[in-house]
Amino acid sequence: MRRYTPDELVQHPAFIHGLSDLARTLRAVFAEGPRLAKMLAAHQRWLLSQGGMALHLENGEEGLTIASLRGLITPHGIASRNTVQNFLEQLEIYRFIEVIGKNGRYYPRRYRATEASESAMFRWYASNLMVIDGLDGGMRVQQLISQPDLFRLSHPTAIRNCIESREWREPPESVALFLWTEGGGLVVDDFIARLKMADITQDRINVGYVNIPELASEFMMSRTHFQRMMRKAMDARLIGWTDETPRAGLWLSRKFLEDYAAWQAVKMAHVNNAFVEAVEKHGVEQAVTDKACRS
Repeated sequence: MRRYTPDELVQHPAFIHGLSDLARTLRAVFAEGPRLAKMLAAHQRWLLSQGGMALHLENGEEGLTIASLRGLITPHGIASRNTVQNFLEQLEIYRFIEVIGKNGRYYPRRYRATEASESAMFRWYASNLMVIDGLDGGMRVQQLISQPDLFRLSHPTAIRNCIESREWREPPESVALFLWTEGGGLVVDDFIARLKMADITQDRINVGYVNIPELASEFMMSRTHFQRMMRKAMDARLIGWTDETPRAGLWLSRKFLEDYAAWQAVKMAHVNNAFVEAVEKHGVEQAVTDKACRS
């Protein structure tokens, strides 16, 4: 099992298709639990959600507090102190986290992730490791499933490294146009999921017909909001209609795809390398590629 740099991942010929597979998986996750999935669908919420989960896994029964999440998030300008508090309160309302202790009467209030939230995040981590397994024939996902404690040991490291990484915190402008928008991550997942059947060697990559009203409804976005986001991307020549009408297929620009892949590679490297580190540090038996090939 090996570590990777972002550049090594981007240069791998199977990486783009691996990202497409991941996007398809995330689309399925959204269909199963839309409200929870939307917590990862804008980049700020991704950072807040993942940061909260990292603290939950690190602290065990001690849980996380508003102050601890602020301490992780606010030094990097990701969110204001009030935004952090409002976000945790929203998670509690939707029952993605719960108060530890006697009805939350003790302060500071301490929270832990619910079983549904932790299970969903475990699946997210496994889905990302599956992309790396697809590049080198590894058995990371099998190890994670057979040794689930590796999730607790590796996820916080991966997320702390992502938060510390300016390259991940601040997506390229082409990607940020979507990712800093409410629900924009879901739109990008839909586009990237279509790459599995597309010719990715072209400068304009045709990903097929996109029904804006249907997607806006599915992702619980207003049609006006969706169309405004699409118009900005079209004005930037990141996407467009193949014959200039919405009834035609949609194309993604080479620049958008390259920017997106390079940005995702930063996260993927952190996820993989934290997992490898956890395996090595805690003496879990490593599975080797040869075994995968023989099975």
